[in-house]
Amino acid sequence: MNISRKEALKKMAVSSLGVAMAPSIISQAAPSTGKAARKGNINHSVCQWCYGKKTIEELCEAAVDIGIKSVELLGEKDWPMLKKYNLHCAMAYGSNIGLNKGFNDPSLHAELLKQFTASIPKAADAGFTNVITFSGNRNGMDDMVGLENCAKGLEPVMKVAEKYGVTISMELLNSKRNHPDYMCDLTPWGVKLVDKLGSPNFKLLYDIYHMQIMEGDVIATIKEFHPYISHYHTGGVPGRNEIDETQELYYPAIMKAIIETGFKGYVAQEFIPKREDMFASLRQSIDICDV
Repeated sequence: MNISRKEALKKMAVSSLGVAMAPSIISQAAPSTGKAARKGNINHSVCQWCYGKKTIEELCEAAVDIGIKSVELLGEKDWPMLKKYNLHCAMAYGSNIGLNKGFNDPSLHAELLKQFTASIPKAADAGFTNVITFSGNRNGMDDMVGLENCAKGLEPVMKVAEKYGVTISMELLNSKRNHPDYMCDLTPWGVKLVDKLGSPNFKLLYDIYHMQIMEGDVIATIKEFHPYISHYHTGGVPGRNEIDETQELYYPAIMKAIIETGFKGYVAQEFIPKREDMFASLRQSIDICDV
């Protein structure tokens, strides 16, 4: 299915409001023989929007079978299904405003505070301690002005997050191919915002796919800025397809670099499967990343 996360977000109602891939590591995913045993060095998650042709329950069943601990980017209405399968939501939605509009727009601060004030306690009560947010697009705004606006808008949100032990994670997205004009499109900008806020409950969602497109130098960036990162997303470059021999990132090395930083959070698969058997693609990606 050729669908973007931006398009998936438009359809979602939130109820609470590099190097070449070595061919030797790639193989077709084997048929399921029961719940997969994983090494435990990486906490595996999967982004639901990439599997829109499947029901939430089908994805949960596959996740359990593959050895995935979390299904993420879900709103409150889908959390009971996760509980049914004893799955975590490693990155929950806290607002329905979307990707293009965010904390860099002062006119949205009151509504964002209202939505996050409602969603954060619900996420915490469900045991989900990571909630996603976005900067919004520039729309002609200077990046430093946008950073100041984000800090002002997020400051009262962080008081709520700190009270409930929830981390607010701003995602780094590429503005070159998928999200034109998005402001939080470079790691150093996000790091400056984290430093500006000075809250232990505000960090970055480092999307490997997006940052390979914008910056490259993925492993060195992870090693340098890992204290600022709460969560990781994967995806094949180019095209956000399977993380196999068709793309330019070598994910085993990236996963090892993440482990070496002492990271204990989640790494979520966020690629768009090309093959008809979507869950075979998902199993293959977890096999590649389970180092």
